[in-house]
Amino acid sequence: MKERWLSVNEIAAHLGVSPDTIYKWIERKKLPAHKLGRLWKFMASEVDGWVRAGKANERKQTNGSHESQDE
Repeated sequence: MKERWLSVNEIAAHLGVSPDTIYKWIERKKLPAHKLGRLWKFMASEVDGWVRAGKANERKQTNGSHESQDE
């Protein structure tokens, strides 16, 4: 069965965070998202891989280094 696209609210619920956090992660942390017109859509498998890779805890790169951050 083919994986379905999830909305901002659905992926926020999947991850246990607010929709505002999802928008911040798209902009600041490169959360894997696909924009369809005005809507953001997500594949849970892509987002889960991004989380497992520790991307949610990375800060923006400054002076060539990554730091860990809880959000």
